[in-house]
Amino acid sequence: MISFCLTVAALLVGLDRGFPTPKRSRVHSSRQQTIAADSAWYDRKTFAVVRVVDGDTLHLDVPDGEGRITKVRLLGIDAPEMGDANKKPMYFAEEATRLATDLAFRKIVTIYLDEQAGSRDKYDRLLAYVELPDGKFLNEEILLGGCAYADLRFRHSYYYKYKQLEASARTAKAGLWAGVVPEQMPLWRQKTRPDADSE
Repeated sequence: MISFCLTVAALLVGLDRGFPTPKRSRVHSSRQQTIAADSAWYDRKTFAVVRVVDGDTLHLDVPDGEGRITKVRLLGIDAPEMGDANKKPMYFAEEATRLATDLAFRKIVTIYLDEQAGSRDKYDRLLAYVELPDGKFLNEEILLGGCAYADLRFRHSYYYKYKQLEASARTAKAGLWAGVVPEQMPLWRQKTRPDADSE
């Protein structure tokens, strides 16, 4: 009887090892692999900014996968969108783009990643803090200039600091805070109080 139980237990262990890994584990592993690969390639490395798309998106002169450039989304902020041929720019988008261009275009910047936030967004853009040649961070300068909102949708290492930077810009009525009305804000922000502490 004991040998029968041992045989059944061994069979169950063997079957268990033969089952595929749960999807959640594969996704977690894949995310960690992506972060590790991006960290090795980008983190604390310097690159030239070859294009500023808008106040929170820019391109670096380094290949990314099959692309000739790397698209970077500034981590922790959400600047008004410039729009496209079918959509006009959001309120203060042109000013935000101009500030980002003045500060970063054709500059050599240092990229910092944040493991807590992950290294990619849903559009596969690199999520990063961008240090300018003078040691200031582009993400923070855009916030302090009142050209972006602290992005409260996603956690990152400077979540609370960025909320405070936005609060300072609001108090000073810097940039868009001098005249923005709720209807001109991004939809997510219209639904989120600036003092909200989302989970």
